[in-house]
Amino acid sequence: MPNYKLTVEYDGTRYRGWQTQKNTDRTVAAVLERAASALFGEPIRMTGAGRTDAGVHALAQVANFRAEKRLAGLEIQYGVNDALPSDVNVLSAEEVDPSFHARHDAISREYEYRISRVRTAFEKPFVWWVRDALDVEAMRRAAALFAGDHDFSSFCENPAGQTSTRVRVERCEVDESGSKILLRVSASHFLWKMIRRMTGTLVEVGRGNLAPDSIAALLARPSREPARWTAPPSGLFLARVVYGPPGGASPARPPRPASPPAARAKPSPPPRGIPPRPPRGAPPRPRRGAPPRARRGAPPRGRG
Repeated sequence: MPNYKLTVEYDGTRYRGWQTQKNTDRTVAAVLERAASALFGEPIRMTGAGRTDAGVHALAQVANFRAEKRLAGLEIQYGVNDALPSDVNVLSAEEVDPSFHARHDAISREYEYRISRVRTAFEKPFVWWVRDALDVEAMRRAAALFAGDHDFSSFCENPAGQTSTRVRVERCEVDESGSKILLRVSASHFLWKMIRRMTGTLVEVGRGNLAPDSIAALLARPSREPARWTAPPSGLFLARVVYGPPGGASPARPPRPASPPAARAKPSPPPRGIPPRPPRGAPPRPRRGAPPRARRGAPPRGRG
């Protein structure tokens, strides 16, 4: 049975999140499953790499599904998109190895949170407008403390319901882009509302209400304070999902550079006693013992 991989972007404003739910069909996975089921003519179930919450967006969510029918990637992309609402779009589709699993095979995920420092009419669904002046340098110093393997109980909704609250954060950086402040976080996985509470805490640092080194204390001891600072979902995007080589093998070595074409060998000289071949276009050499051929245009020789 073919296994297919989709890369999807979506505006999560009007959805209850990615994951299918029993009490509503207004989820991103649900609309994708309906569109793919119509194309393949069979029930389709999607598995996503990240279970984004209600109102959260994606620039490159990854999903996989299995189907009896075998279709080309572009046929799937165009066919599914034709049945999707305008706020969900399949960027690419391809058949992958039968063992590929969008969630289990992901080695890291990257989220981006967008904070706007100016009021905006058109980008309101995709940013968090913070009216207060923010100290970006203090936010950068505080964000760096999130990197590493920590207990994120203070930044998780319902930590008691989690298998583990330890997360390895590979990168946590604050950048500026025009009027926006961007928080980018890469980690092995994320807990429920973790990014939004990290963002809200960094905004408190930027406002001057919290010292940058307070992050270390919040990671060392569980606290309910970050729950009060939870940022809205509007500014959050699943930006990227990273996968390792298929089967966990080491990355393939780069191909060796092609050798330059060998120089054309010089022709070997003819054996002794045999005259060399005349160049192309030259008149043929007279045979040994034959009278010389008259040149074109020369008067004919007389007899006697």
